[in-house]
Amino acid sequence: MIKSKWDMFCESVSMSVSNIRGNKMRTFLTTLGIIIGVAAIIALMTVVQGATDTMNAQFDAMGLGTLRVSITGTALKRGLTDADIAEVLACEHVAGVSPSLSAKVTAKHGDAWSERISVSGNDAAYFVHNPDLLKRGRAINEIDVAQTSRVCLVDGDTAETLFFGEDPMGQTLYLSGLEYTVVGTIDEEENASLFSQILLGGASDGTVYVPYTSAKKLLGTSTASTLEVYVTDPDETDVAVEEMEAVLDAIFNYKDDTYTIINMESMTEAMNLMTSMMMSLLVGIASIALLVGGIGIMNMMLVTVTERTTEIGLRKALGAEPGQIQIQFLIEAIILSLIGGAIGVVLGLAISVVVCVNTDITFSLNTFAIGLGVGFSAAVGIIFGWAPARKASNLNPIDALRSM
Repeated sequence: MIKSKWDMFCESVSMSVSNIRGNKMRTFLTTLGIIIGVAAIIALMTVVQGATDTMNAQFDAMGLGTLRVSITGTALKRGLTDADIAEVLACEHVAGVSPSLSAKVTAKHGDAWSERISVSGNDAAYFVHNPDLLKRGRAINEIDVAQTSRVCLVDGDTAETLFFGEDPMGQTLYLSGLEYTVVGTIDEEENASLFSQILLGGASDGTVYVPYTSAKKLLGTSTASTLEVYVTDPDETDVAVEEMEAVLDAIFNYKDDTYTIINMESMTEAMNLMTSMMMSLLVGIASIALLVGGIGIMNMMLVTVTERTTEIGLRKALGAEPGQIQIQFLIEAIILSLIGGAIGVVLGLAISVVVCVNTDITFSLNTFAIGLGVGFSAAVGIIFGWAPARKASNLNPIDALRSM
């Protein structure tokens, strides 16, 4: 009975699987390079994408349509006075301005104290535009700012450092020797943004928020080093930036490098571009392992062809066409690659989950990374399996039978 092409294909698959199962150790060592390569690609792409999503979420939480102005100033003018801030607020596309001051001070409550508490001086507008920042109690209001009240809000790190085992609400603490009353607490997650850590000078034992006017007295300054500016329309952010640049240039007598305006949307775009380039570089490095794995598959298949020379000769003598022989060995190479790819996918996802959980990075299933890993493994099987398969199909049956 003449076999159909489908029957011959199924028979080739069956013979390939049987040969693979008969050499388990060699199969594992052969696919090891593919496993490592696919796992590395999936793990790297998933973790980098997760880190990007986490940072984007933090930037989004800071609010689109919000600009941050950092003042370096000149030798004669270090920061912005209240009059300067009023000029910025007068810009047509500026809806609000929140000046801020930040520094590390010595803080004390009872017997607990720390020299690494960050103080952030803000006005009422800051809390109005960042409502999620408040966890308990009340925020700093306009009366606190106008009366230079000594009230404050503390985050979780400060509460743990200075009020361990106590409820900080309503209690007092000393900042550089001045007494402040805690009127609210800050949401730790909202306070842990990347920008806030940079703004407040890196690692600290916690952050205390006080009225802007009180911070000026506490820190002994009359000017602001940082502004948070809220634009009237996020679509008009570029126009607002131009208006602010014109005002700030005039304030600092058109000196260069006196201020920096940070547009969160532009920062997000730049960060996405950088992570995309980094991801491409990492995938390229991880692909080297796939190349090594492909060479291993080709080497193993060449050995298999040599070992099965007699089998190939008998099949050809019985009427098997060169194309059938080639397909059988090509299928075997592809199956080896896909086995390695499947194991690599599982291993890569497991590594991704472990890394994300231990680094507080958002884990999301990256289907593109999985498809890329599986596609690479299949391509490796086809590319590196073709030469051995071609060699097997070109064997002369008479020469092959002589080895019996």
